[in-house]
Amino acid sequence: MTANIHPTALVADGATLGKGVEIGPYCIVDADVVIGDNTILQSHVVVKNNTHIGQNNVIYPFASLGQVPQDLKYEGEKTTLVIGDNNTIRESVTMSIGTNGGGGVTMVGNGNLFMALSHVGHDTQIGNNNVFANSATLAGHVEIGNHATLGGLSAVHQFTRVGDHVMVGGMTAVDRDVVPYGVVSGERGVLAGLNLRGLKRRGFDKARIAKIREYYSMIFEDHEGTLEERLHAVWLENQNCEDLKMWREFIKSSSRGMSMPSRI
Repeated sequence: MTANIHPTALVADGATLGKGVEIGPYCIVDADVVIGDNTILQSHVVVKNNTHIGQNNVIYPFASLGQVPQDLKYEGEKTTLVIGDNNTIRESVTMSIGTNGGGGVTMVGNGNLFMALSHVGHDTQIGNNNVFANSATLAGHVEIGNHATLGGLSAVHQFTRVGDHVMVGGMTAVDRDVVPYGVVSGERGVLAGLNLRGLKRRGFDKARIAKIREYYSMIFEDHEGTLEERLHAVWLENQNCEDLKMWREFIKSSSRGMSMPSRI
């Protein structure tokens, strides 16, 4: 089955469209764009600048994908936006291509939901099965893991990482890395506990959750010593725990520092 292109859509020669692709009214698709099988552009969607979109995505009206970065250092270099499979991209979502300073690729994985007006900045790397509520915004060079949820009107500072299974509250500004399984909320993303409901929904059993809660309390809620010292002490006694190993690697690789609980 060939692509179905509405008469009012502008699809440049050289664009690559897979089987079953639908290009709705008034869409604009550039020459160097690739769109995979069964992806739907409903109407008024703009796709530009070497953007590669996978299969079975649904893109709603007025989404703008692959526009140049909102970065004054960008000088027109040829970079790209790569979007995986089975994503839902709602109305007026914006996603930028990468920059040479960030590796040149903005990457979106599979199975993500981007609600209306959410934004993905240049060179951002997004995993799979995340939810971005209305007007959730990611600055450049952000990293989002898998199964994270970002609340409405939340914002993530450039170069900040949000780990797997994290819950970011609505209207939260995140300017430090958020440990996997964490919950952050408030004006500057205070670590407010664990995303226990999310872990249960994802099939974590009671024993595993109990261990995660125990280690969280020892590492993040204890006031003795530094974060690194507490982490090291817990690690020495529990080196076979995969969740603790993930936390250790995440924390040790942080360049911005970690979101922490309020001390008030």
